[in-house]
Amino acid sequence: MTMKMCGGVPSWMRLLLAIVVPAIFFCPSVMGQDKKDLSNMPARAISVFPEYTGIVIPQGEAVEIDLIVANGGRTGEDINVSLPSVPTGWKAWIKTYKYGVSGIHVRSDDSKSLLLRLQPEKGVEPGEYIFSIKAETADGKIASNSRILVTVTRGKEQKSAEGVNIATSYPVLTGATDGKFEFSVEVENKSDQEGIFNLAAQGPENWTINFKPAYEDKFISSLRLKAGQSQSMAVEVRPNPWASPGQYPVLVKISSPKAEGQVALSVVLTGTYKLEAGTSNGLLSLNTVRGEAATLSFYVKNTGSAVLNNVRLLSFKPENWKVTFTPDTIEMLPPQELKQVEVSIVPSAQALVGDYSVGLRAESGSPPRAEKTIEIRTNVMASAAWGWTGIGIIVLVILGLVVLFVRLGRR
Repeated sequence: MTMKMCGGVPSWMRLLLAIVVPAIFFCPSVMGQDKKDLSNMPARAISVFPEYTGIVIPQGEAVEIDLIVANGGRTGEDINVSLPSVPTGWKAWIKTYKYGVSGIHVRSDDSKSLLLRLQPEKGVEPGEYIFSIKAETADGKIASNSRILVTVTRGKEQKSAEGVNIATSYPVLTGATDGKFEFSVEVENKSDQEGIFNLAAQGPENWTINFKPAYEDKFISSLRLKAGQSQSMAVEVRPNPWASPGQYPVLVKISSPKAEGQVALSVVLTGTYKLEAGTSNGLLSLNTVRGEAATLSFYVKNTGSAVLNNVRLLSFKPENWKVTFTPDTIEMLPPQELKQVEVSIVPSAQALVGDYSVGLRAESGSPPRAEKTIEIRTNVMASAAWGWTGIGIIVLVILGLVVLFVRLGRR
């Protein structure tokens, strides 16, 4: 087989070069279409703006809207956000779902969303209220300002409770004051349209109430539900650590522009269960004689906020020892009160001389709601009668030796 040559170059090679060479020139421009061109962007540029620049709300209602912080420059920026002007009678702050926010990092040609919460105090009249929003780079050289107009109306058509359903199978939870209470709540969108439902809760002062998706640890402030969709969520309630025992109401509200619903929950606090025990002088030691009783006085104190009933006194002792309490049960111990207890410890008659450990335990409830154990170092000594016996034996030995020497001396 012969191959036709043209100018010393095979024809097939000339055909290949005719295809490849143009591709080499055109490919970089084609590939470069997907690469971000930063040359046309300004060196630095930031902006801040609310999702809605004007909103209308009924009197007495709070609102949360998205706040967009954008970086249109060629480098990432640390951007401080603030509210320079807040109308009298209003509370306003910038936050995430969990924390308040005063600054945020935004990468080049990117934006991030924050939440702007506007809450009127009691007595705010209908009218127009302007809130100023400011974003500024960390070095203070670049700034952006925006604003939102809030119109408060009177006599707005009441939201329907038919568009949303909220329910829980366990509306009352009981536990210790220092515990965490988690309610499972089901939210159903009964309307024929998709909607965003804002979450809010009212509880006792200084209580912490958060909303979480079911089986997740992150916090949320709203739910997006399709028409006819239902979703479970958790309401996490942490009481004030100093709250007194009793029943406390928690009201959960779900609202959207067209519907609202609520469910009443209750937390029953039983208080905190804590016990303390010790001696008046702080010493936890006792000298004893084997086979003989030695007594020690110690106190049991209720350092919790709930009444402790049937506080039992128990002991952990070496084998064949006897430990008795007077009294052996405290029927009722109110908060911050203490009770003196006498304990009698009798070592075994066969106990060796030395140090032993005896545990004294106070516990309330079954299983124990509160418990405290103290350890008593018990020093076992020989009986004084054995000491006198030993002295007597020594005296007899000495007398015997004296008599022996006298007799031998006569001989």
